[in-house]
Formats: sequence, C-alpha cells, structure tokens
Amino acid sequence: MNEPNTPQPPFLSTPPKLASSPATSAPDPAEQVPINGLFGAVEAVLREPRRVMFQLHQPGGGAIIGALLLIALVSAAVYGLIVGTFSGGTQLWAAPAKIAAGLLVSALICLPSLFIFACLGGSTARVGEVFGILAGKLALTTILLIGFAPVAWVFSQSTQSIVAMGVLHLIFWIIAAAFGLRFMHHAFDRLVNSGAGIKVWTVIYLLVALQMTCALRPLLGTADTFLPTEKKFFLTHWFNVMEDAARGERRYDNDSNR
Repeated sequence: MNEPNTPQPPFLSTPPKLASSPATSAPDPAEQVPINGLFGAVEAVLREPRRVMFQLHQPGGGAIIGALLLIALVSAAVYGLIVGTFSGGTQLWAAPAKIAAGLLVSALICLPSLFIFACLGGSTARVGEVFGILAGKLALTTILLIGFAPVAWVFSQSTQSIVAMGVLHLIFWIIAAAFGLRFMHHAFDRLVNSGAGIKVWTVIYLLVALQMTCALRPLLGTADTFLPTEKKFFLTHWFNVMEDAARGERRYDNDSNR
C-alpha cells in the first residue's frame, strides 16, 4: 500500500539578507600628500583637484584656503592689469583692484546661499569647508584667466573697439568660470545627496558676478569717477554701450564721407 501523503511542511523562506552598504573606498594615498606653498596649491588645483578637496577636510585646511584665496586675488589682479592696458592711465591700477575685489565680494555674497543649499542636499560640511571649495573654484577660474591674458593683451593693443574687447573678456571669463564651477560641482558630488540646489546656486552666482561687473564699471573704458553714480542692470549697461559704439561708428562714417 502506498503510504498516505503526509502534509508537506510549509516552505521556509530564508530571511532576506540585508543589503550591505557599499564599502567606502579608502582615499588614494596620492590625495593625502600635503600641499606645500603657493606653487604646490596651483599645481594641485590644476592636476589633482581631489587632493585639494581631501586637504580641505583636514585640521590644517585653513592654510589651504588662505593659499587659494591669495592665488585667486593675485591672478585676478594680473588679469585686471591686462584689462587696464586697453585704456591705460588710471585703469592700470583701477581695473586690477576692481576685478580682484569684485570676485572676492561676489563669492562672499553668495557664500550663505551656497552653504544653505549644501545643507538642504544632505551635506554635513562646515562653513569653512564650503568656503574652501568656493576658494578653490575662484583659484582655478583666475588661473585660467592668466592663461588667456596674453591673447587678451594682443587684442587690447590692436583694436579700439570697446564692444569687441568686452565680448572677448566675457568669453574668456565664461570659459574659466565653467571650469571653476565644474571643480566645485565635483567637490559637492562627494558631500551632497542631490545637486539640484547647487545648480540653482550656480545661476545665482553667475548673475551676481555679471552684475558686479556693472556695479564696478568702468573696467575697460574711462570715467570721471572711480565708481558709477548711476544704477543699472548689467544687460541695460551692455545695450547702452553697444548703442554708443554704434552711434560713434555712424558719426565716423558720416565725417569720412564729407
């Protein structure tokens, strides 16, 4: 006889294994090499940005921040000198002072919003670390402007068109700022869970920096006062400059035809 079918025990499912958290990769030993001196900071910003980011989180990060700020201010002043050669005279010292101060003030104005967006994205970085990342961004931007300086000088000595020089300097600044912002975004990718807030901050920073160029005008031309006495939006200022240049060209054409 066949034995009666005995009820099978219920299927015993093994408890699901807890998803193991991804192992945090140990930092590259090359990133832990200390950064010494200004030239070492310049080389690290250009070649090993992760090394800069690692050093910012170390106890001696304040020295790195100071070196990055000094690099940014000196590089901005050197590029400003090239900008000043277009008009000469007082612009040889006014343009470097305005450009260096404008970059620093723009960064300080946008620092609180950058820290807030970083916190909203889940970052636990302190204000000093966020400021260090911003200083690295400024340093890389101004170093790239130094690379464009010889080209800008050639055009400043061979043309009298303030519109053409303004467009050229704007192109150089946009390219340099793009690389600087990429450096900053890579740094925040390791600190925040969502980069949406950092992207919003990027738009805010670009608007502030462009408006600062209008608030500190003139950078290329000349004026009776060191700072403007009339408030303008930067787009309005650009359109006014182009209209003045167009009227000057028409007046020159009429005079030459007489």
